[in-house]
Amino acid sequence: MKKLLVTGASGFLGWHLCQLAKQQWDVYSTYFSHEIEIPGVTMLKIDLRDFQALKHLFQQIQPSATIHTAAQSSPNYCQTHAEESYAINVTTSLNIAGLCADFGIPFIFTSTDLVFDGLNAPYRETDPVSPVNAYGEQKVQAEEGILARYPLATICRMPLMFGMATPTATSFIQPFMQTLKDGKELALFTDEFRTPASGTTAAKGLLMVLEKQVQGMIHLGGKERLSRYDFGRLLVEVFQLPATRLKSCRQQDVKMAAPRPADVSLDSSKAFHLGYQPLSVREELEMLRG
Repeated sequence: MKKLLVTGASGFLGWHLCQLAKQQWDVYSTYFSHEIEIPGVTMLKIDLRDFQALKHLFQQIQPSATIHTAAQSSPNYCQTHAEESYAINVTTSLNIAGLCADFGIPFIFTSTDLVFDGLNAPYRETDPVSPVNAYGEQKVQAEEGILARYPLATICRMPLMFGMATPTATSFIQPFMQTLKDGKELALFTDEFRTPASGTTAAKGLLMVLEKQVQGMIHLGGKERLSRYDFGRLLVEVFQLPATRLKSCRQQDVKMAAPRPADVSLDSSKAFHLGYQPLSVREELEMLRG
């Protein structure tokens, strides 16, 4: 069985990816601060910012491919901790790309829809980037640096992701549901649009990209453009949550450290043509409800 190195098993996407990848690959996955066990996956504790440790890891495992999902992905945290988040989001990503280039193996980097400013959606792979916050800026620097260092690398721009909580990570729906179950008010934006996909769907997309040896840029968004508020309404309906506490608000009414783009919907037709098949958000939520 070929060896696949997945960084960031304790993150939401990394965990979902390991669950699927272990069916076809001998998976090795890294974690740093949140210890985690995934049956059928070899777990390795490492600080990815330590280049010597990283190099040693590659020599030890000799992976056939690498998918890099580890990141500091909270836009507000990146905005207020620019240097610390740059080290993991940019420097580490370039180091991993360089090692994959040295080993001549496929390298898939998970980027974000937040590389766009939200003024010209839906976005295709060829559209110019113009991030409005530090997190988006770091992902752009990583994308450009990776392709300069390793032109055969793959950049997968990921949408807003949701799904069941993992042992060490939640998606945005868990706090939403808890707020409503507690009888508290949940105010969601009517003017922020994304193309959400579940963690499982996103992981399937990454494995498809690896299998089909896609190189360069590809978008792995869902099929529907939804506002946060529309998403909340679907969530309330499918999980039969108290709807009266769901309220609408606008981005400008909420003060956040990181500015947020209004509409970063992705046009993922390139991936759809290759066989990427996200379900509708309603179907995804119904599957989560079980």
